[in-house]
Amino acid sequence: MTKVVTSPEIVIVGLEADTKEQATRQLAELLLADERLTSIDGYLEAVAKREEHFPTGIEGGIAIPHAQSDLVVTPSVAVGISPTGVDFGADDGKSDLIFLIAAPASGGNAHLEILSKLARKVMNEEFRESLRAEKDPAAVAAIITREVQ
Repeated sequence: MTKVVTSPEIVIVGLEADTKEQATRQLAELLLADERLTSIDGYLEAVAKREEHFPTGIEGGIAIPHAQSDLVVTPSVAVGISPTGVDFGADDGKSDLIFLIAAPASGGNAHLEILSKLARKVMNEEFRESLRAEKDPAAVAAIITREVQ
């Protein structure tokens, strides 16, 4: 059975992290626990390498760290909603909606398809506010899966 892109097991409502590395690691740990990654450290290295070239924070309180890796089992979007925000290098400050995209290196365009759909949706203020207002990981997962899958 193919897993949905986002499930309640890979959503953190109330993410507590001081750095983008902490936030990314917490989300990647969920991906590992849900058997969407085979190893966490190599995947996090790929995400960090991507961050070095171009910060993944975008205006509106959004961060979309991402990487393709052979360590990814299934295309996934782990979601963190942070009450205090985390600095991902956005021009307008901290990001409180964090979407960690994991895609298999052999996944063809899956990575770009997820990224482009998500990037379009997060430009919609109503979409962002619906996620910020949500306290239930299952509801967050349902919103992301409906809009991005």
